Amino acid sequence: MAFLDHTVFFLHLTAFVIMKKRHEQKLVVLALALLLLFNVPFLFIFNMEGQVLGIPVIYFSIFAIWCVAIIISYMILKRHYE
Repeated sequence: MAFLDHTVFFLHLTAFVIMKKRHEQKLVVLALALLLLFNVPFLFIFNMEGQVLGIPVIYFSIFAIWCVAIIISYMILKRHYE
């Protein structure tokens, strides 16, 4: 009986994982963009003296890119669950 409960839970869980292809494609593009943005040559662009709001520029840029990625992925997933 416990096996059946786990199977039902797994089937219920997989219903939330199935996405439309365009949502998956957007998330893949976002992941590839983040891979490029967090790559060392791109980060060297922000490796300069100075501060933004009291935070070194490179740390601020990493945090800003990360926040924008979270917002974009939230918007994509929000449309998926509507």
